[in-house]
Amino acid sequence: MSLAGAEFKPDQQDNSPLYMQIARKLSDDVRNGRYQVDQALPSERTLSELLNVSRVTARKAIDQLVDQGLVVRRRGSGNYIAPRIEQPLSNLTSFSEQLSQRGYKPGSRWLKRGIVAATADEQLSLGLSPNTRVARLERLRLADDVVMAYEVSVLPQTIVANPELIGDSLYQYLESVGKGPSRALQHIRAMNASAELARQLEVPEGQAVLFITRIAYLESGQAIELTHSYCRSDHYDFVAEMRRAA
Repeated sequence: MSLAGAEFKPDQQDNSPLYMQIARKLSDDVRNGRYQVDQALPSERTLSELLNVSRVTARKAIDQLVDQGLVVRRRGSGNYIAPRIEQPLSNLTSFSEQLSQRGYKPGSRWLKRGIVAATADEQLSLGLSPNTRVARLERLRLADDVVMAYEVSVLPQTIVANPELIGDSLYQYLESVGKGPSRALQHIRAMNASAELARQLEVPEGQAVLFITRIAYLESGQAIELTHSYCRSDHYDFVAEMRRAA
């Protein structure tokens, strides 16, 4: 069976519901790269006719793919293969740069942005004095209008005096004012999404997400950016090339 249509034969040795068997076959095809990102799936009606199953069964199979993050629903348009980002760990690039390089349309849904007093942790991470004020940027990061990550960035007010001037790309803004970072330290770990984080990322509560902390520096060694990112693990892969020491 494929999304283009072929005979589907249930596995008689598999006691799971038919819709789950269909969903597994479809998810295997998606994960194996047989279908392109942003490719449209057949409608529930078409899928049910192709596979000779009920529309309810076809709908449940697609629901499974949506829950897994492999497929996104677009109101009034249909169901599409979801974006997926493969990010090399050796390159310092912005979220917008990563998406643009892979042919996606980057975007941001702003939640909060303003000038506030730095917390104790932010002072420590950025090497700031007590009572220093910082720009705090809170937003959802989007790829082709699909939520990929929830992100909170903190920068000294001396670097970002007016957060309202920042568009979709923070690094593009920093480059424009001559404060583009030259290097960064990044830590990655897994965590389970709280109820509020799950709501923001549009995933089930408790789903595993990637928690990334980045501190970026100028050439001079000054720390200018602290970013906490909560990335959907079903949309993100991090890749590192390693060489054996001689």
